[in-house]
Amino acid sequence: MQELIIFLVFLAALTYLGNRAYRSFFAKKKAGCGKGCGCATDAQARTAVAEK
Repeated sequence: MQELIIFLVFLAALTYLGNRAYRSFFAKKKAGCGKGCGCATDAQARTAVAEK
């Protein structure tokens, strides 16, 4: 029983790390600095924010 619990925790950790690695390398990047402050790196996004 203890081995099963350890295996499930280990599997959850591997899944979490795999998801993080996938998003780091293959996920579409969002504009901005990543801090959630609303800054934008491209002109179109800046214009959209300025028009609000």
